[in-house]
Amino acid sequence: MGAFHVGAMIENHTDRKKSVRINKLLVDTGSEHTWLPENVLDKIGVKREKKDVSFMMANGTIVTRGIGFAIVHVDRCFTIDEVVFAERGDLVLLGARTLEGLNLTVDPMRKKLVAAGPIPAA
Repeated sequence: MGAFHVGAMIENHTDRKKSVRINKLLVDTGSEHTWLPENVLDKIGVKREKKDVSFMMANGTIVTRGIGFAIVHVDRCFTIDEVVFAERGDLVLLGARTLEGLNLTVDPMRKKLVAAGPIPAA
């Protein structure tokens, strides 16, 4: 598929006046969660709601990180999701759960995000 990046606006879900633009998020459908720099999340007042959550990295190592809630905007789409407080050395990622919430999917040929179409219902 090849890697590509997108920009996103991240908002505090309880105080929507607090937001920050992240210009370069790696789109990673292999990661369940979106990983954002902890200093950015702290700056806009996102709270750590879950602490010491275990994650298995691509190389097999296990790390623990905090998780909070944030509103993620990509282009005209937005969703609220759990986001991981990424530490120094961690990748900054837009994960599969957030993509699903945004109702976006990957166009691998054009290396961009596109509308996923109607949302399946019961």
